[in-house]
Amino acid sequence: MKDLKVLVAEDEYLILMGLKSNLENLGCKVVGEATNGKELIKLALEKKPDMIIADINLPVMDGLEALRRINEKVFISTLIVSGYDDEELIDKAKNLGVLGYLIKPIDETDLKAAIEIAISRFEDIKNLKNELEVTKETLESRKLIEKAKGIVMERLRLNEEESMKFLQKKSRNSNKKLVDVAQEIIEADKAFRID
Repeated sequence: MKDLKVLVAEDEYLILMGLKSNLENLGCKVVGEATNGKELIKLALEKKPDMIIADINLPVMDGLEALRRINEKVFISTLIVSGYDDEELIDKAKNLGVLGYLIKPIDETDLKAAIEIAISRFEDIKNLKNELEVTKETLESRKLIEKAKGIVMERLRLNEEESMKFLQKKSRNSNKKLVDVAQEIIEADKAFRID
């Protein structure tokens, strides 16, 4: 948690100063203080904090709407602070991917626990997103290779195994990735087909 860059959004000055003090006591670095939703968006995109701690009821634009707009552009770990234990607000926060919901007044111990859990969950989510992206890329590559293999089978009258060996040899000889060779074969095949 040491040196965690935190952006705080709170319109009540005393609560803002209390949060800032607690965060600094925990070793966090407060990189910005927003007092309304629009300012929160601007600072989040500008400062790129590790975490946002935002009040739900912010002037100009509420905290949840501001977080929704931030999430459209960048993925940042977030905790919500509220004076209300309201099921509807909690559901809205959950649907936005908020990683913790703290009810005012907040003491340093509660804040520390919420931050540690949020950081852990955020890392898990980031890892899952990365794995999903790799899986998606692998699947797309596999589709291209299968399509190219089918083209080679058709054009050169080879069986499936021979076609795969042909693609692999072409990949080695040209020092290109198999998926790049597959893409080239698909593009070349398109150029020769007359519709």
